[in-house]
Amino acid sequence: MEIICKKCGAEFNIADEKIPKGQRVAVSCPKCKNKLTIDTRGPEKLKKPATTAGRAGEKAYSYGDDEALGFYEEGVKLALVTANEQQQAERLKQAVDGLGYRFVWAKNTREAIGKMRLHHFDLVILNDGFDGIALKQSPVLQFLNHLSMSLRRQIFLALIGDNLKTMDNMMAFAMSANLVVNKKDLDKLTAIMKKAILDHERFYKVYMDSLVEAGKA
Repeated sequence: MEIICKKCGAEFNIADEKIPKGQRVAVSCPKCKNKLTIDTRGPEKLKKPATTAGRAGEKAYSYGDDEALGFYEEGVKLALVTANEQQQAERLKQAVDGLGYRFVWAKNTREAIGKMRLHHFDLVILNDGFDGIALKQSPVLQFLNHLSMSLRRQIFLALIGDNLKTMDNMMAFAMSANLVVNKKDLDKLTAIMKKAILDHERFYKVYMDSLVEAGKA
């Protein structure tokens, strides 16, 4: 779907499946911050560009804050990072930047799931205790585990916690993650993740090549 801001003329594209169906979605233009609405209540309206927000009193659906529907440049690798504190978020941002990803900070569970519903994230970093919830009960982890396999395998999930053993593959497998990291190793997170992501990419290259050879991809 093509999104056009009528105030500054900025043009953006977002996959139709990332936009809630049958809703009016309120969002800010990422360039000029002008309020826009995306109306998906009728099939013909999906083809129309977004316009300025409706009149006062007209109901619009807002998913979390405006940033949940933020737009990102095509080709940019996105990393969703969950952190309760600014200091921890800044440490994780350094690691993410060092890996070449665009840092996107989710400050609570609702915001994290809202962003994942609307964007594809190549990397997700989930902290134990995020939003006051243990990993085993985390709605973010449950959301990821319910994605189709074709989508889930495109996301590298790293879990961080006090009780996790860094780079323990069996522990990661048991928790449906690609990597587990103990908090005491955060200073080495960039190097740890670089190796783990490279191994992950190599594995799935072999896997996809095998599917192609078998005529299943």
